[in-house]
Amino acid sequence: MTVSYHGTPITPAAQLARMAGEHFCVSFYRPDNADVCEAIGSSVLWDNGAFSAYTRGALIVERDLYAWLEPRLYHPHRAVVLDVIDGNVELQRDAIKRWPFPRALSWPVWHLDKPLDYLSELADEWGALCLGSAGEYWQIGSPAWMRRMDQAFEHLAKRGRLPWLHGLRMLGQVKQWPLASADSTNVAQNFGRDTGCAYCKARQLDAQNHGRPRPSPVTADLFGSAA
Repeated sequence: MTVSYHGTPITPAAQLARMAGEHFCVSFYRPDNADVCEAIGSSVLWDNGAFSAYTRGALIVERDLYAWLEPRLYHPHRAVVLDVIDGNVELQRDAIKRWPFPRALSWPVWHLDKPLDYLSELADEWGALCLGSAGEYWQIGSPAWMRRMDQAFEHLAKRGRLPWLHGLRMLGQVKQWPLASADSTNVAQNFGRDTGCAYCKARQLDAQNHGRPRPSPVTADLFGSAA
């Protein structure tokens, strides 16, 4: 069963309070709900904010990010290791080397535009990692993006096992690939229009997303055929 991390901020406060027990994703770029989500959530994925900053032409100050995370990063919470969107592999490695927190609580990012051998490197060294959309695979759900996701899962399946894989902004894709967890801001953005109830929207998404993933020709043997 895929773990659904619901992106924030979720307003008004009464709607967020009703979501007690859910898993949340809180970005350093928009930490509005951080304290409440830490208090009421089953767990929080602390996002480094690199995606939001990149799309707005801003920068994440590492020391500020680390100071924000230090009191919040403890079991069962996790954090997305600071990544460099559109940066080369060496820049990603350098950012990982500077990461000061325990690996058991940290998920590095493999961007889909990076080489598959770097995906292998992360899978060998970390128990869990994130998949992020970047470069020519920026648009989630595009034909090129879907082909690249297939390539990534087939590459890992040939190695004999999958690490814990989290799909960044991929909660709507969990029926397509065997993601262990994924996040989206669907609830925050759409509950008012769709249901008027954030908790109800979260439950609706969970029900939709808990089907079995579509296997590719290679991953079918590893994960079983679709029912």
